Amino acid sequence: MESMATFATSPMSSLVDAPVRYDLAASTTPALRVGDLVDPDALADMTLGYGSSPGDAELRALIGAEAGVDAGQVLLTVGAIEGMFLLAQDRLGPGDAVVLASPCFPPARSIPEGLGARVDVVAMRFGDGYRLPMDAVADALTPKTRLVSVASPQNPSGVRLTEGELHGLLTAVEERAPEAVVLVDETYRQSTYGNAPVPASAAALSPRVVTCGSVSKAHGAPGLRLGWLTTTDADLYERLRNAKHLTTIACSAPAEFLAVQLLRRSKEVLAPRAALLQRALTELQQWVRDQPVEFVRPDGGALCCLRLPRDRVPDAAVPDFYSRLAQNDARVAPGSWFGDEDRVFRLGFGHLPPAEFTEALARLADALLPDRGKSS
Repeated sequence: MESMATFATSPMSSLVDAPVRYDLAASTTPALRVGDLVDPDALADMTLGYGSSPGDAELRALIGAEAGVDAGQVLLTVGAIEGMFLLAQDRLGPGDAVVLASPCFPPARSIPEGLGARVDVVAMRFGDGYRLPMDAVADALTPKTRLVSVASPQNPSGVRLTEGELHGLLTAVEERAPEAVVLVDETYRQSTYGNAPVPASAAALSPRVVTCGSVSKAHGAPGLRLGWLTTTDADLYERLRNAKHLTTIACSAPAEFLAVQLLRRSKEVLAPRAALLQRALTELQQWVRDQPVEFVRPDGGALCCLRLPRDRVPDAAVPDFYSRLAQNDARVAPGSWFGDEDRVFRLGFGHLPPAEFTEALARLADALLPDRGKSS
């Protein structure tokens, strides 16, 4: 268990504010266009009024049916990140504690810290395949723990929690932190490889479980800024709904409309993306064999973690690697963005078209071994 300082400006803002030609830091699949979902003329007669605080009924029904809960147990949010904020605000204040599995999506820790809560970090490590250390989680839980935060698949590694790990986590929370809820970030759950089935959601496992998700990653629609929370705890749902009403009021009406069109065709949209991810992951696994890197194979999502081995890359050479990669007009996501060491980096393999992905890997290889092919 370790402590973490409050974030200032997030270095991840460069992902949207400073584009590069060969972006291996991006964690999405290719972005959809409005015309992929609907004839743009269909938007012409849309009334731009307020929606409801729970969100569009059909959209919630589509999400609920896929997750195994009722439409009335789904709350639409402005991206999954608003859902994370609403839940943290409900659960946490000064003196409360959150147990956070790390590395993680940075707002998972910056939001609780901003609310004055104590963040008890449980480290998942590259060398252990980023498996959740159940004993360490249990040791971190106390009666002051109000929130336990995990992701499945995890960002940045793409490693998924097993069914046994989820049940073990819930048992430990019930025994040691009876006032806590468990947030399972499922943003990448529907991002699968090839013909693999989409894993079941944790949404219906227990009234103690809250899940969050969005159309940003697996479906390729981050510009809609449309996410959701699920909870089968009616009282918690009403508090979260009211908190949304008092902040953002409602989601964007055009975003909800387009998300309905998207999720009506979810299987049609996801299938070619699963094929793309499988092809890219296969290429990446073959590429890794010839490179001075270590690799944890992901279970899902358009992302994974690699590590510069200590026996081949001394500590002083790690910054040079990132500098060379920038000179190659390419980038990966340094581990420090997520609470890991910079020797570890996240690589996104679902964002670039195939030919550009191959070129990006070549540029990454050049940054790893800049003298390759040069005569001595």
